[in-house]
Amino acid sequence: MKRRLLTMILSAVMLAACLTGCGGKAGDSGNSGDAGSGGKKAVSLWATGSDNVREIFEALVSDFNTNSEYAGQYEVTLQFMLSGTGAQTLADMLAAASKAGQTNTDYDIVDLSGDDLSKLVSLIGQEQFVKLDSSKIPNAASVEAKSSIATDYCQPYRGTTVILAYDSAKVPTPPATMDELVAWMKANPGRFAYNTPGTGGAGDSFARSSVYNFLPEEAFTSDDEKWIGEWDEGFNFLKEIHPYIYSSGGSVVYPNKNQGTLDLLNQGEIDMCPNWADMVLSQRASGEIKDSIKITQIDPALTGSLQSLVIPTFGSNTDGAYAFMNYMLSPAAQELMVKQMAAIPLIDASSMDMTGYEDLQGLDVSNFRLQSIGGLSTSFNERWDSEIATIG
Repeated sequence: MKRRLLTMILSAVMLAACLTGCGGKAGDSGNSGDAGSGGKKAVSLWATGSDNVREIFEALVSDFNTNSEYAGQYEVTLQFMLSGTGAQTLADMLAAASKAGQTNTDYDIVDLSGDDLSKLVSLIGQEQFVKLDSSKIPNAASVEAKSSIATDYCQPYRGTTVILAYDSAKVPTPPATMDELVAWMKANPGRFAYNTPGTGGAGDSFARSSVYNFLPEEAFTSDDEKWIGEWDEGFNFLKEIHPYIYSSGGSVVYPNKNQGTLDLLNQGEIDMCPNWADMVLSQRASGEIKDSIKITQIDPALTGSLQSLVIPTFGSNTDGAYAFMNYMLSPAAQELMVKQMAAIPLIDASSMDMTGYEDLQGLDVSNFRLQSIGGLSTSFNERWDSEIATIG
């Protein structure tokens, strides 16, 4: 009898462990979240990215839990996946949970880039996210930026974009359009550079934008192979500007990585290059690059993206997720993201301290151009390598 009782106890323990590992929450209380420490309702936030993204989320979670209007009511726990460290991505995990029919998981609120959101919608459909109720996100009332994907199911909270970085000591009036940029390049040969596409998003954005400027806007978010046959005019443009690109030892040079072009700009080897706004401003604030380096947006704009939050229908604390989503659009959270990662704020910044980041206020998020071409990016980079990199 004792042996049978012991076997039953062990079986129960193993079952509970299995359920916990599979994403279920023992003792789930509907869709309001389990009680955390001090009776606060638990909210799990999932995010992925580089280490600087982890650091900002840790700061935001701490501020939400201790200083926000929701402190004492909810307690957010960050579940962070460092990008490039595992075979399975966050989008893959969410898709697997949805397809397995899981409910009451700890995927309460999830941070997604435009590419990940697009991928996830293609895998499971936008209906696997909660259709957002604007009355529960009052801070979003002033946000004009909208995602082009799953518009009613995700809430953008910060922006990032590729811009032109330039040395204002040498270029007092930067180009405002692509045509003006080309004219400037021809008048100042060798003073412009963009990094090799595939080694960094800034060069990738410049090359793709240059080609896709000749295509319909719908092509920017399409992986249809029909567009490959429409690239010729754009690649001819890249060949046209090739002689005016930065050169060393008598040959045109395309640096590796975003940092490669920014280093050339900081060293005075060039006067202008495409780069990420947050990268430039963060390094300027830390003193890594000269104060004279500034940023500007051209028309048509280079590609950027909106980082968004979604609430999966298979999570377990919708109300807590809404609370954190609303907090992320508060002046306190937006200013924190500006100061720590030079994020482009999506709310009115007039009440925020933008010292050192005034350049961000000149960026129009409504002009952001999201590009997501899926597997075509591989074909694009291969063609660039064979047709542009090999030009003498």
